[in-house]
Amino acid sequence: MSQQWQHRREGGSAFMVRFIRWLALHVGESAARLCLYPITAYFLIMRHSERRASRDYLRRALGREPRLLDIARHIHTFATTILDRVFLLTGRFKPERIRLHGLPELNTHLDAGRGVLLLGSHFGSFEAVRAIGLARQELHLRILMDYQHNPQLSQLLDALNPRARDSIIDATGDSTRVLLEIHETLNAGGLVGMLADRARSGESTVPCRLLNDPVALPVGPFRIAAVLHKPVMLIFSILRSDNTYDVYFEPFADELHVGRRGERDQAINEWVHRYASRLEARIREAPFNWFNFYDYWATDNSPHA
Repeated sequence: MSQQWQHRREGGSAFMVRFIRWLALHVGESAARLCLYPITAYFLIMRHSERRASRDYLRRALGREPRLLDIARHIHTFATTILDRVFLLTGRFKPERIRLHGLPELNTHLDAGRGVLLLGSHFGSFEAVRAIGLARQELHLRILMDYQHNPQLSQLLDALNPRARDSIIDATGDSTRVLLEIHETLNAGGLVGMLADRARSGESTVPCRLLNDPVALPVGPFRIAAVLHKPVMLIFSILRSDNTYDVYFEPFADELHVGRRGERDQAINEWVHRYASRLEARIREAPFNWFNFYDYWATDNSPHA
């Protein structure tokens, strides 16, 4: 899988967030949502690389040649999730607009004092998940993310809610420190979320098939899960057409068993393939909710596990 995402900012994203944030805070939700249409038109007309990436992805996800309207819908869905991030971080998003699924399974682990590792993707709004943790003081939720990939964008959003920065574990830090922070959060009965659909430069990967074509998914999240011996759940947050979200907590493993030393790589590979299978199922359910606006299926010379 191409790792070009890590070497460039997503085109126009900082400007988009600044403008959408201003709209959300000064003109209200209804007017802000109307302004998403000209923003979508701008990206559709001016951002050729993102438009090509969207077309390439939607061709696979929809199983047909996407229309221009399909690409516009994909971009508009992405812009909507950014607008909603502002409302979520400032507490202006009504809780009843977020429906949670799979809570009994999640609570079984939390009630037993076991922390849970949540594996997500660039699908829907992970911010909806973080907002749940910010709103519920008793729920200790932290997100592992590449904070330095787009620091201006991250700082711009976190300024809306100072507590949001404390919910981040910076993946660009020392690996031992990162693992220690994850371990401490989980041992305290908290939740740690991380995205598992993009590999960082130089990271070991596993070749998989996604939407019928080969990609290379990162090994790191699954190795971390195997080392920590904690329950693992998948999380998908889907934006619906009525501007509400369905957040799904899916059981994945009570813990990732990888066997003896000689069996570990093969076991990890199997877990990555299971994740890819569930990701593909969710993509086909809500194809306009997956946001990787670069050549995701391009190949490179990154190392494989």
